[in-house]
Amino acid sequence: MSLISLDDFKRVELRIGKVVEASRVEGSKKLIKLLIDLGNEKRQVLAGLAEYYKPEDFVGKYVVVVVNLQPKKMMGLESQGMILATCDKPVLLTIEKGGDEHVGERVC
Repeated sequence: MSLISLDDFKRVELRIGKVVEASRVEGSKKLIKLLIDLGNEKRQVLAGLAEYYKPEDFVGKYVVVVVNLQPKKMMGLESQGMILATCDKPVLLTIEKGGDEHVGERVC
């Protein structure tokens, strides 16, 4: 395990977002394309979770999004962030209470 400083961690911008659309990425076994409402903007995020979740499992969920990653192209599409989930058997990091009132809010 590699340790990072608290200052490095503070540079990661985490925000609450609401998944408003989700679909499989054509030609990919792993990718799901998500449209996430972050309050003041919507972002497209590609998640490698199609082996564990169906697109409809995401719609309406409040997820934690890393919003200050450099965009990345996958399968010809641009991912503009990353949702947080566990690694081995993925479980989404979500919030349950107060959903809409927290969309766009920074997680610290």
